[in-house]
Amino acid sequence: MRWGCHLPRASWGSGLRNTWQPLDERIPFLIHWSWPFKGEYLGPRRVFIRLHGNSAGSAPPPGRHGQLFQSVSATEAIQQHRRNLAEWFSRLPREERQFGPTFALDTVHVDPVIRESTPDELLRPPSELALEHQPPPTGLPALALSQLFDPDACGRRVQTVVLYGTVGTGKSTLVRKMVLDWCYGRLPDFELLIPFSCEDLSSLGSTPASLCQLVTQRYTPLKEVLPLMAAAGSHLLFVLHGLEHLNLDFRLAGTGLCSDPEEPEAPTAIIVNLLRKYMLPEASILVTTRPSAIGRIPSKYVGRYGEICGFSDTNLQKLYFQLRLNQPDCEHAARGTGVSATPAQRDNLVQMLSRNLEGHHQIAAACFLPSYCWLVCATLHFLHAPTPAGQTLTGIYTSFLRLNFSGETLDSTDPSNLSLMAYAARTMGKLAYEGVSSRKTYFSEEDVRGCLEAGIKTEEEFQLLHVFRRDALRFFLAPCVEPGRPGTFVFTVPAMQEYLAALYIVLGLRKTTLQRVGKEVAELVGRVGEDVSLVLGIMAKLLPLRALPLLFNLLKVVPRVFGRVVGKSREAVAQAMVLEMFREEDYYNDDVLDQMGTSILGVEGPRRHPDEPPDDEVFELFPMFMGGLLSAHNRAILAQLGCPIKNLDALENAQAIKKKLGKLGRQVLPPSELLDHLFFHYEFQNQRFSAEVLSSLRQLNLAGVRMTPLKCTVVAAVLGSGRHALNEVNLASCQLDPAGLRTLMPVFLRARKLGLQLNSLGPEACRDLRDLLLHDQCQITTLRLSNNPLTATGVALLMEGLARNTSLTHLSLLHTGLGDEGLELLAAQLDRNQQLQELNVAYNGAGDTAALALARAAREHPSLELLHLYFNELSSEGRQVLRDLGGAAEGGARVVTSLTEGASVSDYWSVILSEVQRNLNSWDRARVQRHLELLLRDLEDSRADTLNPWRKAQLLRVEGEVKALLEQLGGSGS
Repeated sequence: MRWGCHLPRASWGSGLRNTWQPLDERIPFLIHWSWPFKGEYLGPRRVFIRLHGNSAGSAPPPGRHGQLFQSVSATEAIQQHRRNLAEWFSRLPREERQFGPTFALDTVHVDPVIRESTPDELLRPPSELALEHQPPPTGLPALALSQLFDPDACGRRVQTVVLYGTVGTGKSTLVRKMVLDWCYGRLPDFELLIPFSCEDLSSLGSTPASLCQLVTQRYTPLKEVLPLMAAAGSHLLFVLHGLEHLNLDFRLAGTGLCSDPEEPEAPTAIIVNLLRKYMLPEASILVTTRPSAIGRIPSKYVGRYGEICGFSDTNLQKLYFQLRLNQPDCEHAARGTGVSATPAQRDNLVQMLSRNLEGHHQIAAACFLPSYCWLVCATLHFLHAPTPAGQTLTGIYTSFLRLNFSGETLDSTDPSNLSLMAYAARTMGKLAYEGVSSRKTYFSEEDVRGCLEAGIKTEEEFQLLHVFRRDALRFFLAPCVEPGRPGTFVFTVPAMQEYLAALYIVLGLRKTTLQRVGKEVAELVGRVGEDVSLVLGIMAKLLPLRALPLLFNLLKVVPRVFGRVVGKSREAVAQAMVLEMFREEDYYNDDVLDQMGTSILGVEGPRRHPDEPPDDEVFELFPMFMGGLLSAHNRAILAQLGCPIKNLDALENAQAIKKKLGKLGRQVLPPSELLDHLFFHYEFQNQRFSAEVLSSLRQLNLAGVRMTPLKCTVVAAVLGSGRHALNEVNLASCQLDPAGLRTLMPVFLRARKLGLQLNSLGPEACRDLRDLLLHDQCQITTLRLSNNPLTATGVALLMEGLARNTSLTHLSLLHTGLGDEGLELLAAQLDRNQQLQELNVAYNGAGDTAALALARAAREHPSLELLHLYFNELSSEGRQVLRDLGGAAEGGARVVTSLTEGASVSDYWSVILSEVQRNLNSWDRARVQRHLELLLRDLEDSRADTLNPWRKAQLLRVEGEVKALLEQLGGSGS
């Protein structure tokens, strides 16, 4: 994975009424088009920022409206029609609500580029793979929405405009915006706009209905103005969205002439006569379609062709990202987590993404499609904003495909009615899986053609391939723009390759020759097995043929053998997936979530030199997507796309994966790989499966992993519901914050040892730690909080938790900024806890008085055995008093202040020096050097005071260790 919009297509239908429906239940009218509506008056007060097709400020002049519809009833009907359209077109699908509540209120829109094209261009044969975007010819500038119906170059009035574009270029978004512009009075040339979804009309089949009936069934308020439609002339605009869903026949023998809007005809006949200008000849018509269906309308009926080119300008991409990512976070998602991206953080994301767009041309080539701009924003929002419950990366990609392919068939004229997504899974999935298997992301034209044309034998299959090439191939593949790789292709987004490869596997499309032949034989034997068995049974009784019973039993064995073959194949796939997840070569890579963020936002710092050999391709998202696609939610969405995964197949695949994970998942993994393992379970969304596989996990070591809010959510979701205790949870140097502590609380309650060192946790985090210690299920025995700026304020909160905690025995507050105040507070309240055995308050800047008070309290404590006070600001006299206190009487806590105890080496010298070595790069070097020099002086004095050669040898050895540390400090300083 090397580096890694539009609003989705509409599904229009009948039922546009005044009655409201639930947002997520059978909304038949373009639920994906999300422009909001506020108030009752729809006037020119709404302002939109637009780059191309600017209609802002084009409010209708006074007196313009109502020239044709002057009666009160007609005016009210038009206004009600506007309100109804605005309400329907402003509804957000579930995928859009993640961007926050204000996304639906005055959200800014960026139009894709539209360039005018000619019939000669459309007749020109396309390139073989139809991947290259041809630059617009000279003399044909980009068109704005307000210019679509301007007179052509010859001055003739344009009545019919056809806009075409491949999947993902923003056709639905553009039409949605045009409809809402009309609703808010910014298209003054049209007094009435009637949108139709061709997908909705195709569902009616050949059922006769008049144009008036089609209108009133969908837009009831317009019943009052239907008699005036003929008089509206060019001020009436019909919008026909998705013409590829209709099979139009312009032959007179196929579709007769009809000019009466009240005459019942098949819906396709009405559309044909509207386009012929035989019915309502003065009306204006806007058609959107995929490129393969352009020829269904003869060019003599079209006044202007416009190609929707997406975001061909990088500035458009930047504007889109700026407007989309700067939406405030959704309040309900942030509630309970305490996390919300600040404006500065959002601006930083936009700036990093903009720099990557400028320097990384491949991501800019991908964001040429507005759809992929949406995917980039959704992925960044998933990585950096509060994560809604149950949202997964696989779910984002599956929803992304639903937004673009829901209800889409490859070719409406083909009787097979094949789903466009199913065809893509079979062809592009094969290419993606072959790339993953051979560990490559660049594909030659022969590679692409081999996967597209595999198994094609009939003319119908070639026609389907032609349609796919023109309409959808550019959605999945893009020409490689990296230097040194001319003529090669890559998947538009690298993660999409891994997603399609996983989809290809879970759909069972990867079959060996043995499987294909074996399945056919098994089905044949199964069909005739009963009849053959009956005949063989009769013959065995009449004839002395002893071999017949043997043959009878062999027939029963064939289906079982094939079942074993299929099972072995699933196990092989599971084995390959698990091996990809636990590749030793990837052990020290970043975790997959950081890889995704880096691929989108780029890497800060110097880039790789072009002459350096590239790293081995990494496909760590492939197993994550495989697990995610087996979840019930994603399987339900895939079924809507025509890619159903059977429950039995999902169960058998899950069992095969669990079997392999159970074997390889017990090994100790590096922190980043362990997080990847947990992320796989998070994507799978099956708590029972995860509980069984992770039942052997006893140590959670994520030290050094940057724990973002999303990663905290992943760990808590996967491990928070487990029952067995975790011996150790190590989250040292993870950039945790108080919100992350609250998210991980269910995991902490299962831990016996908890390490939170080097996380910059301040006093506010101690509130959450206090609540953790006071929880009735807390079983923590060791808590390490060293190298966090807790201060005395934080310790006061910790002591409240320690007072009533019964499990904690070891507490490390090394280098936590306690000072004299903190140690005096500990000394005063230490007796409130009766279980503590070891307390480390070294390197806290405390003086003699505070240290001596704490040492005396420790000596009197009933259970405390060890107190660490080294590296504090102790005088020579203070250290001597503490040594004398430690050796004054038997029992009580031992006080460690130096590397020596009298004339011998301290038993804890290795503990002290290992702490110094571990924190050498994070502590104040001058201060550490000063303390080491004091310790070295103590060692030299002790060596001078003893005559025991054994003790002298030990002291010399420790002196050597201290001198080595001092040399490291001196060398670094110089």
